[in-house]
Parts: sequence; structure tokens; C-alpha cells
Amino acid sequence: MRRIIKLIPTIILLIAIFSSFSGFAQSKNKKKLTAKREALREAMHSRDALMRSLSKADTSINSLLQRVEQYTTSFNQISNNLSDGLDTVDISQQLTPVIKRIDRINSVAKTHKSSTLRYLFVLRDNLDQIQAKLDGWQADMEDVDTKLVENQNDLLKFTKDSVLKTIPSDSLVRKTFFAQLKDVRLLWHNIDSTNRSDLLKVNLLQDKIAVSYTKTLDESDQIDSKIKGFAIKAISGESGYIWNENPQYDDFKSAFDSTVQLNLFLFNYFLKNETTTHFAGLLFLIVIFSWIVFSRTKVLKTNENPEQVFTGANYISKKPIISSLLVVTAMSPYFYSHPPAIFLETFFLVSIVLSFLLINKEVSKAMHNFLILMFVLSIGYSISNLFIEISNIDRYFVLLLSILSIITGFIFYQKFKRGPDDHLPYTGLVLKVFIAMQVLSLLLNVSGRFSLAKIIGVTAVFNLWMLVILYLVVNIIIQALFLQFQIKRGANNIINWIDYNLVQKKFSNTLFIAASLFWLFFLLQNLNIDDWASDNLTEILNQSRSIGGATFSFGGFVIFIFVIWLSSLASKLISYFYDVSAQRVTDLSVLKRKNRTSTIIIRIAVFSIGFMLAVAASGFPLDKLTIIISAFGVGIGFGLQNIVNNLVSGLILAFEKPINIGDVIQVDGHMGTMKEIGIRSSKVATGDGSEVIIPNGDLISHQVVNWTLSNSNRQIDLRIITSYGVDINRVKDILKNLLTNREDIMPNPAPAVFLNNVNENSVEFKVLFWVADISTTGELKSRVLAEIYQAINKEGIEMPSAQKDFYLHFPDGVPVIGPEEKTSVGKAKKADNNSVKKNPRGQAL
Repeated sequence: MRRIIKLIPTIILLIAIFSSFSGFAQSKNKKKLTAKREALREAMHSRDALMRSLSKADTSINSLLQRVEQYTTSFNQISNNLSDGLDTVDISQQLTPVIKRIDRINSVAKTHKSSTLRYLFVLRDNLDQIQAKLDGWQADMEDVDTKLVENQNDLLKFTKDSVLKTIPSDSLVRKTFFAQLKDVRLLWHNIDSTNRSDLLKVNLLQDKIAVSYTKTLDESDQIDSKIKGFAIKAISGESGYIWNENPQYDDFKSAFDSTVQLNLFLFNYFLKNETTTHFAGLLFLIVIFSWIVFSRTKVLKTNENPEQVFTGANYISKKPIISSLLVVTAMSPYFYSHPPAIFLETFFLVSIVLSFLLINKEVSKAMHNFLILMFVLSIGYSISNLFIEISNIDRYFVLLLSILSIITGFIFYQKFKRGPDDHLPYTGLVLKVFIAMQVLSLLLNVSGRFSLAKIIGVTAVFNLWMLVILYLVVNIIIQALFLQFQIKRGANNIINWIDYNLVQKKFSNTLFIAASLFWLFFLLQNLNIDDWASDNLTEILNQSRSIGGATFSFGGFVIFIFVIWLSSLASKLISYFYDVSAQRVTDLSVLKRKNRTSTIIIRIAVFSIGFMLAVAASGFPLDKLTIIISAFGVGIGFGLQNIVNNLVSGLILAFEKPINIGDVIQVDGHMGTMKEIGIRSSKVATGDGSEVIIPNGDLISHQVVNWTLSNSNRQIDLRIITSYGVDINRVKDILKNLLTNREDIMPNPAPAVFLNNVNENSVEFKVLFWVADISTTGELKSRVLAEIYQAINKEGIEMPSAQKDFYLHFPDGVPVIGPEEKTSVGKAKKADNNSVKKNPRGQAL
């Protein structure tokens, strides 16, 4: 131990020496590193000084070389873009046939073949399709031309760049610069030649497209003028009476061959160029078919008695495939813009066949025969409607169809009058209009107005069938919706929240309105005035009008009203789902009731957003809107005070929430449950089944008792009256035992029984207890009273009786008359009265 203590000073001395030596070595190394760092800094500064001097003497060599590099990169990018080639090959290949078609249409439009309205519409539809295609090509060429012009501008910058004319003074740098500049100039020359060549080709192609587009516009104007002249010609008469044949129209074979050739050409062209729309129609078929089959299959699997459900969906249950095809064939033609007549009539005839197969077993025999004859007439009119040239044979054929239509319609109308209840609604009116149109067609044909006669005859038959088709389509959609609601689902499924009867009523009205619009469009299409109506309606809606300093259009007003209607519909849907979801919840806590009250805020927000969108979409100037709002402010100050008061009160109720939907309130003598808080007024449902509409201003300004603002608890106060002389403590114990330890009575606050009143006949007890749910107050009160009565009766406690004893004391000497003596005295008095005689004047003798 002592040796270790002696060695400690020696160890400490050695450590100190070593540490001092190592510190000296480190300081030495630090000095070496510092000197090296300083040397590197000096070398860097010298190089920077040299570069600065060179830069001052040589006009920024770095920027010069960078400029050359930038041009090289830019030219390479342009070269890569040009190497991909121009996207004009397809346009160049398709333009030549289009030009030929334009020239062909121009030559045909100047011949007698364009004498029918059908042919004129065919030519115009072709020109519309060509014009749309040329519009697309012009837009594509404009994009290509813009890119080439940008390239040319970039190439011109290279020739005008003065920086590249600077010659570096350093020989080595100069040599490098000239080498790079030579390469860039060679690259520029090649790219400039290619870009100029491509630009020339594009400009030539643009010129051809512009010339073709101008030709289509000119020919469209020419055909439009012919169509306008055709209306005058059709009314005044194209030829003489039908018995005076025109030799110009004797060549039926030429008319037939031209019709077949043109319709086949248009049909093939249409099938090739409407691929996207064909795919959309196929997708629509898949969706409709899947929906109908899925609903039908689910009902079969989930319902215990599917036959009873299918009584409300007879079309879908019996013929789901035919129903699906009918919906698609009736709606798909409207997906296309100006489809050829052969396509429309093919789908129309298929829809007629499907409709007949769907209802042939459900209609009367007379209706069945009528539909068969109408189908034959439809085929005849469809064939005649495809003809593009007038012929005498076609004229006689249409005359025969008119006569058959009149006879068929008249016979069926006579049968209809015998049993009108067995047919579809408005059958009699439709038949009258049908017969009248066919008679008019017959007279026009005989008098030489053949084209107009054909148009009216085709319209009568086709639109009659379209009524039947649309009626069936609407019923099929409603039946599919009905099956959708009949599928059994979980309790929380949203479909179970919706009232089918309400949806059916609203949706049926919407479907019938849409079907009416479709039928009206089909009518205009058959009358060949759909484009005329569309153009005139568009012009009326879009034409700017001025009142004072304000400019507006009817189209803007239509858009404004439509957007406001959509916002109103959205707010009603939101409110409906809130109400339905709340009705399915049995426990309406305070928070849930407040959330239901928030629907008015959502409705106001949706309506406000819709109003702003309507103003923006209609194009109405906002500065004029402020003037209108100011005018409303003046009106509000005078005559709309109560309305504005109710509106503002509704907002206060929505934000402050002193009353929530589902609260039990009492106001102005009315007590009931708050059912709805609207923007202007609120609705309270009373206990007797009536609904009281209360302005929101009254809910703010009048005294309102809210029984369920914080909770749904309610105190019940009962008065129990017993006879005088009962044991008070015993009665109180009986009542308390009845009210304690019950699930329907709240334990806290505890039930209480008090002695309320004592008089000479009775003793009155006051019973107080609390119920958790105010809605059960009446039922619980009745049950507790019945139990109290049974308990008191069982314990032998007397209740006060309404019977009283009266004691009469007569003075001495006054005789008392018994019941028998009283009866005999009454009879004697009656006899004395009958013996009294009267004189003629009515006086007693």
C-alpha cells in the first residue's frame, strides 16, 4: 500500500510531461495547416484576378460560349420536334374525298333531284357533317402553324444576334468558338430549310381547308334558301291534281335506285364515323339491362312472396329483355346529332315491334288488330319517307296509305266509343287528331301538294306510335324503380329511408314531362322543322335586349330560373334526408335536435350559392343587381317589414337555436312538437293532429315555453282525494310504495307525496314524480292513476262520495202529502183544466 502511495507523484509527473509534449506537437501541426490554407487562398485570388482581367479585355468569353450552347440546345429541340413529322397526313388523305363530296353535293343541288324536302335535308346534313369536320381540321392546322411560326421566330433570332459577331482575342478560344459557331450555323441551315418547307405545306393545306369550308358555307346557304322556297312551293302546290299526272315524275326506277344508293351510302358512312356514340349506346343498353335484371333477381331472392310484388311490375317481371331493349331503342337515337333517316326509321320500327310484343296480350282484341294495321302502315310510310325524288307511283302509294289510315282509325274509334274504359288514357282524343291529320294529308295529296301531304301523313302515324312507345318506356322505368324499393335491405340502408309513394309521384311527373319533350321534338323532326325551331329559339334566347341602361337576354333569364330551381331542389333534398333520418332515430338527444335545426342554415347556404351561380351564369351585371337590391330595400322599408322580420327571425332561430326540431313547445296557447323550422315560418304538430304554422317573428318576440330545451324530463302532478277521516300516513305510504322502484319513473328527483288540502268532506294528497321522456307523459299518467285507484280500493280506503242526505223539518199542523196522494191531486187538477170552455175569440167562459 505504501509503495502505491509513493508511486502516485511519479505517475502524475509523467502524465503532465506527456500532455505538454502532445500539446506542442498539435500546435505545430495547426501552424502547418494554416499556412497551407493561406497559400491556396492566394492562388485562388490570383486566378480570379486573371479571369477578371481576361474578361475585361475579351468581352465576356464565358457568355459568348454559353450563347452558342443555348442556340445549339434550342436547335436540337426544334430538330427533334420536326423529325417526328407533322400530324397532317390523315388530314391530307381525307381532304381529297371531302372536296369531291362537296363538289358532288353542289352539282346535285342544282338539278331537279333536289326537289324533295327529304333530299334537301339529306344534303344539308351532309354539309353540316363536313363543316364540323373542317372546323376540327382548321383548329388542328392552327395549332401546327403556331408551333412552326414559333420555331421560325427562334431561328430568326440567331441571324440577328449581334453578340455572335464578337471575335475573341485569345487564339485558342477563338478557334474553339469558330468551330462551335460553324456547327451551329450548319444545324440552323438544315432546320431552317425543313421548318420553312413544313410551314409552306401547312399553309397550303390551310388554304385548301379554308376554300372547302367556304364552299360548304355557300352551299349551305343555297340549300337553306331552297328549303325556305320549298315551304312556299309546297303550300302553293308542286303539281296539278292527282289525276293529272306529271310526266317529269314517271321514272320510278331512277327514284328507287337513287334512294337505295344514297341511303346505303349514308348508313355506312354513319356507322363508320360515329363509333364513340355507338359505344355509348351499347353501354346504355348494358346499364339498363343490368339494372332491370338485377332488380328482378333480387326481388325473387329476398322477398317471400315475389308474385305479389311483380303485380306492380308486370312488364319487367314477364318480359325483362324486351323491356330493356325497348327503353334503349326508344332513347338511343337521341344520342346522335342528325343521324340519317334510315337509321332513325330502323330503330323506330324495332321499337314498334318491341312495344307490340310487350302489350299484345294485355290489350283488347280491337286494340290488337288496330296496332297490327298501324304497324303495316308504319312500314309503308317508312319506305315512302326514304325516297329522295318525287314519283307518281310514290304519290299513289301515299294516297292509298292515307285512305287505309282513315278507315282503320275510324273503325277503331267506333269500337272505342263502346268501351272507352278498356283503353289507354286519351285514346279518343288521339284518334280524332290522327284521323283529322290523315284526312288533311289526303286532301293535300289530291290537290297537288304531295310533299306536304307525305310529311303530315308520316307525322300522324309515327307520332301515334311514339305516344305508345313513350308511355311504355315511362312505365318500365317506374316499375324498375318500384322493384328497387321492394328489395329487402339492412335497416340502415338509405333506400329504406325514402318514401316510395312520394318518389313515384315526383319522379313520374318528371318522366312524363321529359317524355312530352321527347314527343314534341319527334313531332318537329317528322315535320322537318326541328332545325328551324332550334335556330329561331336560339336566336330569341341569345338576342341582347335593353331596358334603360340594362342589357339582358331571355336565355340569361332561363338559365337564372333553371339554376335557382336546381338550388331549391337541392335544398329540399337535403332537408328531406335530414327529416327522414331523424324520424328513424328514436332517441332524439339535444345535440341531434340541434343538428336537425341546422338544416335551415344548409338550405339558406345552398340557396345563396345557387343564387350567386345563377347571377353569374345568366350574365346579369352585378352593378345593376345592386340597384335592384337597393330598390328592394325601399320596398322592404315600406311594405315588406313583416316578411323580412320573419326571414331574419328564421336566421336567428337557426344560429341561436332556442328552439330545435323535435322540441315540445307552447306558444300563444298552442302546445305541440316542432316539426319544421323554415326560412319564413315554422310548423308545430299539436296533440289533436292539427299542424299550426307560426311565423318565425312570433317565436322570437312572443313568450315561448320550451319543455325540452335542455332535456326531455317532465314532472307529473296528480291530486288524490280521499274521504274525511282516513289515516294520512297510511295513504302516503301506499302512494310512495307505488311510485318507487319503477323503471318508467325517474328515481332522481325522487317521487314525493304531500298533504295538499283538508276540508269537512275530504282529504287531498299531492303526488309528484318525474318521467324521463315527455312523450310518454299521458300514457304513464293514466297507468299510475289506475294503479293508485286499485291500491286504494284494495286497502279499503274510502273515497269521498257525491251522495248527500237532506233532512226536512215541517212546521206543526202542515200536512205531509205522500207520493200516492200527490198523484191523485195532479189528476184532479188536469180534469178541471179540460172542463174550462172558451168563446170563439179564444176567451175563457
